[in-house]
Amino acid sequence: MARTRRIHLINPKADTFATRPLFFGKALYSPVAGLLAVAALIPEDDYEIILTDENIEPIDFDLQVDLVGISAMTSYVNRGYEIADSFRARGIPVIMGGVHVSYLPQEALKHADAVVVGEAELVIDKVLDDLRHNQMNGIYKAENLHSMSNMPMPRQGLLKSNRYINKGFVQTSRGCHHGCTFCAEPTMYGLRFRYRPVTDLIAEIERMDERVILLNDADFFGTPKRAMEVMKAFKGRGLKWQAAVNSRDAHDERLLELAAESGCFMLSIGFESISKQTLRNVHKCQNNPDSYLELVEKLHRYGIMALGLFIFGFEGDERSVFEETLKFNIDAEFDMCGYSLLTPYPGTINWFEMMRRKQIVSFDWNKYDQSHIVFKPAGLSAEQLYRGYLDTYDGFYTLPSMLSRFPWDGSRNRANWAIYNAFFRKGGVVTREFDQLVAKPTPEPEFAAMPPLMPQKAEWRELVLGTTGAALAAASE
Repeated sequence: MARTRRIHLINPKADTFATRPLFFGKALYSPVAGLLAVAALIPEDDYEIILTDENIEPIDFDLQVDLVGISAMTSYVNRGYEIADSFRARGIPVIMGGVHVSYLPQEALKHADAVVVGEAELVIDKVLDDLRHNQMNGIYKAENLHSMSNMPMPRQGLLKSNRYINKGFVQTSRGCHHGCTFCAEPTMYGLRFRYRPVTDLIAEIERMDERVILLNDADFFGTPKRAMEVMKAFKGRGLKWQAAVNSRDAHDERLLELAAESGCFMLSIGFESISKQTLRNVHKCQNNPDSYLELVEKLHRYGIMALGLFIFGFEGDERSVFEETLKFNIDAEFDMCGYSLLTPYPGTINWFEMMRRKQIVSFDWNKYDQSHIVFKPAGLSAEQLYRGYLDTYDGFYTLPSMLSRFPWDGSRNRANWAIYNAFFRKGGVVTREFDQLVAKPTPEPEFAAMPPLMPQKAEWRELVLGTTGAALAAASE
């Protein structure tokens, strides 16, 4: 009888306010949902899975395992490489996956024996077969996109759930049809939404026994009919849930009414900018600043908190953008706002455009966390951009601002409001030093040839042919 092999799945430490144990030794969210899904693809009878989230516990480098799997986002991929180097020095093979290494696989292969490019569901059988024959190496490339039907339930039992405040991550779909220049979602996961069966979603929620759910989709309202099907299934189950949605479909009061009835307590919306021209430039054509205020009022009318997300550093941003954005956010009574600095992640249109223009000044991936400046801003100095970003964040979470935005009328849950504002106020900006926020210039690494830009059917959409190029091309026809 063949022995049971041991696989160690690792999520490297990520220094973000959501993953740091800020309150009572607990983190706000669990960032290991992807690894739980990968673990579910591995037969339990043949493999023992050990899961480590370095954000809440140290890695046991002396653990005797047959394979180490590491998933890392750009901002903490360097830590992932360090972990990979340590295990390989002991003769343990390492495989890496995720969006960053999918776009820069040759970089990852300097530290790992193998790299999964694209979605793991389509290559996991080959990976495990090669592991059994001790010949795993190179790139395992998913040539298509997974349908998301008949997906096994994430291995929630591997999660040390007492270390997270919110651990009810559920993904109902993949993909996004908007094509924003700063986002890698459509280039990695396709221009069309792919959906999990509603019955599978409900079964997963019932199995995890969590009443507070975070829908981990790029745009839950992207297909309104589908969103209504999911929300109808949520009704009567005592759930409290939140999701990311787009600003256009969020105006639909049929969606908002059903969202409220099914337990929605917060919607996060990427407003990005209050400038129409900026939104056109970044292909965020579904946003209309003239309707932002009305949308916040609608959400409040249905008892839903509004989390507005804004980005600074776009071409065309001037010094006035910070004060104008802050005033609008306070006057509109956003419940929370998340501010970030434009970051050209590998795989995004911004990445390719800035690479062509030699605009990127640092390739220190540790700084690619949306709170460091890694490129030469077009209309502002680096210091002006940083100071404006910091002042806006501080200004929104001052005590007078919070008192003016507090739901005194009881239209939203006051306890939830206070908790989320406390988290954002305490953890949103992790440094106050200008010389730490502006990344020091670093030479461009030796990247492998990157895929070319692919013109799409509409002039405002130009997406990158990435790891799933064939599927993207089919989706855009």
